[in-house]
Amino acid sequence: MAGRIEDYALIGDLETAALVGTDGAIDWMCVPRFDSPACFAALLGGEDNGLWRIAPVGAGRCSRRSYRGETLVLDSLWETAWGAVRVTDFMPPRLTETGPHGPRIVRRVEGVAGRVEMRGELRLRFDNGRVTPWTRTVDGRVVTAVAGPDSAHLAVDADVDTSTTKSSTVSDFAVRAGQCVTFVLTWSPSHIAGTPSADAGASLTDTMEFWRDWASECRYDGPHRDAVVRSLITLKALTYAPTGGIVAAVTSSLPEHVGGERNWDYRFCWLRDSTFTLSCLLRSGYREEAEAWTGWLLRAVAGEPDDLQPLYGAAGQRRLVESPAPWLSGYEDSRPVRFGNAAVDQLQLDVYGEVVNTMYSALRAGVPLDGHAWKLVASLMRHVEKHWREPDAGLWEVRGPRRHFVHSKIMSWVAADRALRLARVAGLRASAARWRGMREEIRKDVLRHGWDDEQGCFVQFYGSRGVDATSLLLPRLGFLPPDDRRLRGTLEAARVLDHEGFLRRYADTDGQVHAVDGLTGGEATFIACSLWFADALAMTGRPEEARQRFERVLDVRNDVGLLSEEWDPVTYRQLGNTPQAFSHVALVNSAFALYGTRNGSRARSGPADGPDRHLGGRLSA
Repeated sequence: MAGRIEDYALIGDLETAALVGTDGAIDWMCVPRFDSPACFAALLGGEDNGLWRIAPVGAGRCSRRSYRGETLVLDSLWETAWGAVRVTDFMPPRLTETGPHGPRIVRRVEGVAGRVEMRGELRLRFDNGRVTPWTRTVDGRVVTAVAGPDSAHLAVDADVDTSTTKSSTVSDFAVRAGQCVTFVLTWSPSHIAGTPSADAGASLTDTMEFWRDWASECRYDGPHRDAVVRSLITLKALTYAPTGGIVAAVTSSLPEHVGGERNWDYRFCWLRDSTFTLSCLLRSGYREEAEAWTGWLLRAVAGEPDDLQPLYGAAGQRRLVESPAPWLSGYEDSRPVRFGNAAVDQLQLDVYGEVVNTMYSALRAGVPLDGHAWKLVASLMRHVEKHWREPDAGLWEVRGPRRHFVHSKIMSWVAADRALRLARVAGLRASAARWRGMREEIRKDVLRHGWDDEQGCFVQFYGSRGVDATSLLLPRLGFLPPDDRRLRGTLEAARVLDHEGFLRRYADTDGQVHAVDGLTGGEATFIACSLWFADALAMTGRPEEARQRFERVLDVRNDVGLLSEEWDPVTYRQLGNTPQAFSHVALVNSAFALYGTRNGSRARSGPADGPDRHLGGRLSA
């Protein structure tokens, strides 16, 4: 049985990643890319769907574990009656090594005290845990597994008693204090011959140096810096280096409610994450990553605005067909397991505002935009002008009927507002008057249909009385000033979403079919929403409560500082896909919102949220 979601730590090579449990098992990895089929899928099924465990014989959870400083190198320590042993897991970033190669996992087993009997068990299953490869041993210390387009090679640098069967490779060995045994597993296309080197000492040194050098560039120096740096390292690990795209999470189908159907594939790149991510990276001093992310965005959305998708693959691919995987029983029997995401075909009007806002934020930060970018703005705005009055699926990608979601309308207003601010630089003066008129029309429409005077707040969609956590984004979007009574009233109304100190996305229905999203089963609180609330409180003059909300989120990170999508304050466990980029981006942005002015962090790190701050009105419209 897979561990609890918070039991997993992340290792990665900037093109894919693996999850390592506290029991020493790697239960999830996709190869060769984040959005490729998994070769270890025990996380969503059972052991026979693929895993790689190395641990003391008969042991359960490790005694303790941690990353080595500001790196993605993981140490897990077991203390037994016979001695102590450390397993070090890492994936060398592919961009640090010469010549092309596939994903590589290095596992170093080091004796710390006494003598400890160890067992390694490798169960490779290609095609998302469905295909058992043909396995054979070559030259005594190399095990090769092949099935269809996939092959993997396991090399060991010591004499280890290894037995191979049709279903698994088992290694029995012992380590004494001071001894070290290294295992290296490398994936490659099956038509390319080759085996990995078992000499991993240089790879460990290079990997440590890479992450330490990268982390040292972080400009945040306020309170909770360790949490901010860990979140930034996690975001870097979720980056597909060849394109600059950042996936939402490395997993698929981890449930938002155990046993329920809210199980989605998050191994893709969402456009709406772009503004949050860009702000996070620029504030923290990572201009190169911000430029790469902007480049990915512009390439992904190239084409007709009618073809704009809410999400794309890590390489920018558009076809992400959603299909079930009935051979997988699901995480704690949460079915169906899904690969691909049908949200790719939804109309989500807010993404147009996100794209234009991202381009505007990039320009403010000094990221150059070429002529194609200016033409893209004009093209997107023609589309928004034509379609903003239509209902859509909204930010939460509901599977129920389309609605006139207030957040989608406000993001259409953002698109018009930011386009106006770009107009002078881009030479789009001829369109400015039209965009100014559209901006005012959308504003009046939202204030007329999205505001509930009786409740004193903005509602989720036109005609509803429900409150939505997206209203917490209003202060940063500039739709209303922070001291506006309507904004303050909405923030107070959002407290109805509070559940044990954390916020839901919108009203729960106690497991019944939800009238808005069309799905059964409840869900836990949404970590990013809790952080949005902290930001909104800070921006409206309530810093003490904002800090309390922020620190409450810090307390639910796992033992190595990772956050999934949701937190269940009743069962005290993380839920949803992990680690979640949206959660870690929100954490970094909240730290800057709450503490960034201390010690000069914000001043050194780039633009803050909100239109035209740092521009001196140069682009004001």
